[in-house]
Amino acid sequence: MPSNVPTPASLSPALSRRQWLGQTGIGLGTIALASLLGESQASGARSAFGGLPGLPHHAPRAKRVIFLCQSGAPSQIELFDYKPELEEREGEELPESVRMGQRLTTMTSGQARKALCPSAFQFAKHGNCGAEVSELLPHTAKIVDDLCIVRSVQTEAINHDPAITFLQTGSQQPGRPSMGAWVTYGLGSENANLPAFTVLLSGGAPGDQPLYGRLWGSAFLPPRYQGVKLRSSGDPVLYLSNPPGVSREDRRDMLNVLAELNRQHAQSEHDARINARIEQYEQAFQMQAAVPELADLSQESEETFELYGPESRKPGTFARNCLLARRLVERGVRFVQLYHRDWDHHTKIVSRIRTQAEQTDQPAAALVADLKRLGLLDETLVIWGGEFGRTPFVQGELGSDSFGRDHHPRCFTMWLAGGGVKPGLTYGRTDDFSYNVVENPVHVHDLQATVLHLLGINHLQLTFRSQGRDFRLTDVAGNVVHGLLG
Repeated sequence: MPSNVPTPASLSPALSRRQWLGQTGIGLGTIALASLLGESQASGARSAFGGLPGLPHHAPRAKRVIFLCQSGAPSQIELFDYKPELEEREGEELPESVRMGQRLTTMTSGQARKALCPSAFQFAKHGNCGAEVSELLPHTAKIVDDLCIVRSVQTEAINHDPAITFLQTGSQQPGRPSMGAWVTYGLGSENANLPAFTVLLSGGAPGDQPLYGRLWGSAFLPPRYQGVKLRSSGDPVLYLSNPPGVSREDRRDMLNVLAELNRQHAQSEHDARINARIEQYEQAFQMQAAVPELADLSQESEETFELYGPESRKPGTFARNCLLARRLVERGVRFVQLYHRDWDHHTKIVSRIRTQAEQTDQPAAALVADLKRLGLLDETLVIWGGEFGRTPFVQGELGSDSFGRDHHPRCFTMWLAGGGVKPGLTYGRTDDFSYNVVENPVHVHDLQATVLHLLGINHLQLTFRSQGRDFRLTDVAGNVVHGLLG
C-alpha cells in the first residue's frame, strides 16, 4: 500500500472508522487522478483536473456548456411558437377539450374569462431550414440554421421557484446539486487556474423572482463543485485581491506556511476536509492572476463589441456576460451559467417582452456566431430557455394595455446550438393553441439526460450516494432524445 495512504494500524486509536474511510478515499482518489493525468499528458490531450475515473463514459460531442437561463419564463407564443388559430379565435374561451382539467395558478384560476389572445408580433420563416421566428428576434433569426429549436419541452412545476429549481437541479425541492455541479464533479476542469463552473447574473427589477445560490450549489457533492459567481463590479470574485500592503510574493509565502500547518494538522486529525481546504487556498491564489485577465476586455476588437452590441461594453449586462462566457470557455471552463431575469410577464407583456428581446436577442445570437467563428461551437453546447412557458389566454382583461400571460408548464420552447446537436432543426410540435404537446415531447429530465449524453456521460451512471441513496441529476427518469443529435 502506498505510504501516503494510512493503514488502520498506523492511525491514532481515537481515529473513527468514518475518518479512516474518508482519508483512504482521498489517497486512492489521488492515485487514480495522477494516473489519469499521466495518460492524458502522454497522449498530448489537454489535461483534466479532477473528475471521476472512467469518465467520460463514451466519446463526447461537447466539452463545455453555456446555459443562457432566461429566468421568469419567456412566452413561446410571442417568440417561437406561431399559432394562427389564436388569431381566428381571439377572445374565445380556451376549449375544455384542450385544457382537460389541467391545473392553473391562483392568479387566473378564479378569473371570470380566460380569453384566447394571439401574439401581437409578426412571424416569418428564416434560413435554409425555414424556422419560424418572431420579429422580436431579428438576430436570432439570422442564425436559425445553427440552432436546434425544441418547441415541445415540458416540466412538472407551475410556479417559478420549484420550476427553475427543477430545471437546474432535477428536483422541485431544494437540496440537490445543480447541473453544473454534476458536470464538473464527473468531468473536472480543463483549467486549474479558473473555477470549472462559473455563474453570471444580469437583468432584474424590484419584485422579480429571486435567484438563490442553491441554483448553482453543490448540495451534498463536495463544495469544490459549486458554481463561483462572478460579480459585475469590484473584484470579480469577493476577497480575491490582496489587502493593501500585501504583495503576491507575501501571499505565496503565507500560503506555503499555512499549507504546511494544514498538512501537519491533517496528519494528526486525518480529516479529508483539511486537504480540500489546502486545494481551495491554492486555487484562489491561481485565480488572483487568471480572473482579472479574464475580466479585462481591453484586448477585444471593435468588431467583437459590434457583434455583441453596445451593451457589451457595460459591466453587468447580458451582452457583457455573453462575451465573458465566450472568454471563459476559451480558457477551458467546463460549465458557464448565465441567468437573465425579468421574463415574468403577467402584465404589459407586449411592451415588456419587447424590452427583454432587445436586451438579449443580439448577444445570444452573437455568442453562437462568435463561437462558430473561433472554431469553438462544435465542442461547446449552448442552451437557451426558461423554466416554463406562458398560457395562450390572457391574464387580466383582453384589449387593455396591461394584460399579460400566466405560467404554463405543459409546453414551452428552448433552443440548443453546437456541441453535437442537429443544426437547422425544429423539433416537437404543440397543438393549435400552444397548450399541449402533440409530437415528440421533451421532459426536463430528458433534456438533462441529453445534455449529459452530449458531454460523454451516461446519466444513469453519474451518481452520488447520500443518506443511504444513490442520487443522480435525472432522479429516476429521463431519456436521451436521439432526435436532437447531429
